[in-house]
Amino acid sequence: MPIHRSSLITTASLLLAAFSVATQTQAAEPASVNDGFEINTTDWPWWRGPLRNGIASPEQAPPTSWSDSKGVAWKAPVPGRGHGSPTVVGNHVYLATCDEAAGSQSVLCFDRKTGKQLWQKEVHSSGAMRKNSKSTAASTTLACDGERLFVNFPNGGGLYTTALSRDGEQLWQQKISDYIVHQGYGSSPAIYQSLVIVTSDNKGGGAIAGLDRKTGKVVWKRDRPKTPNYPSPIILHAAGRDQLIMTGCDLVSSYDPLTGKTLWEIEGSTTECVTSTVTDGHRILTSGGYPTNHMSAVEADGSGKIAWSNKNRVYVPSMLLRDGIIYGVLDAGIASCWKSDSGEELWKERLDGNFSASPVLVGDLIFATNEAGLTFVYRASPEGYTEVAQNKLGDEVFATPTICGSRIYMRVAENGADARQEFLYCLKGE
Repeated sequence: MPIHRSSLITTASLLLAAFSVATQTQAAEPASVNDGFEINTTDWPWWRGPLRNGIASPEQAPPTSWSDSKGVAWKAPVPGRGHGSPTVVGNHVYLATCDEAAGSQSVLCFDRKTGKQLWQKEVHSSGAMRKNSKSTAASTTLACDGERLFVNFPNGGGLYTTALSRDGEQLWQQKISDYIVHQGYGSSPAIYQSLVIVTSDNKGGGAIAGLDRKTGKVVWKRDRPKTPNYPSPIILHAAGRDQLIMTGCDLVSSYDPLTGKTLWEIEGSTTECVTSTVTDGHRILTSGGYPTNHMSAVEADGSGKIAWSNKNRVYVPSMLLRDGIIYGVLDAGIASCWKSDSGEELWKERLDGNFSASPVLVGDLIFATNEAGLTFVYRASPEGYTEVAQNKLGDEVFATPTICGSRIYMRVAENGADARQEFLYCLKGE
């Protein structure tokens, strides 16, 4: 169980534990989220899904074949621009978006069954910030605790976390730190027990902070190095305890998620990272891409040992890990497979195009979408690459698909004769 045994073991944590066993992730038991929030395995409440590792509920049967005219349950226009993934809870789908002409940043809510836009809440009316052409000022994925929505936006020289009610009312807003835009911002909030945990790594010196979910009050806050860095905070159960892991800034850092106390920290990554780390229960898997291409496995027990490392460029798409096997897609479009204990490469296969979206695992199938909207569906097997299907949707995809309730929610852009237009698709099986 999580290390804080005095905390209430909720339906949510029990569901997560059962889900962990079903997906055989070897990551021991996942972190509790507390306070009575029931995580339905047909939902996707935050970045990388219920277990924070890109693994979807295995009993579902999402489509493996689709197009813009086949297998579409609904298609909804998305105002503005963003790369954040859909958050799906209950009857609703939530997205962050930015009107770049006005500099405004908003949260959108869609009906899960019909795709009808139910509301749009402007969080910042101006001041949105981004630089890299592949970035947006709305690249964060919302987190939902069943009652509240949490979103991070870089705005006007600062990084802000905002809480909304499920019907779009602003509940609180907290500035985390000043924020100097280097490329952009893509970190998503993480829910842990009574807290929402957020980061603002940037070259001006950022922070990692635990905020009270109900009030936005800063419960704990730690300064971070003055370097640009982009990962989301990820809470993993490794080496027998819950650990809040951050990679990048030339470090691998482990914090107690309830207090912010440093559990251990070593030099073990490159400066700029994007991916969200995963664990096999014993090792933390890290990857980055600037100034050096980098992958490594760091022992999670605080011993400071690096089990192995290599020079693969898994910079933006996060990795998957199941049964001691790592599955990843290099940015340049090479699907690869390694052993988590030794780093031994088992196979690799060149796909088509460049990749920014992270792969998602459902059962024994991996769904990996390239920047041109082509999704490769292939087997999660250490024996070799076996392709199941290829499916094209839209002209541009940077957001990771969300797969829950046997449906796929994809944020895509279509480049028309007059302008670029984003859409939210809901894909269904036959």
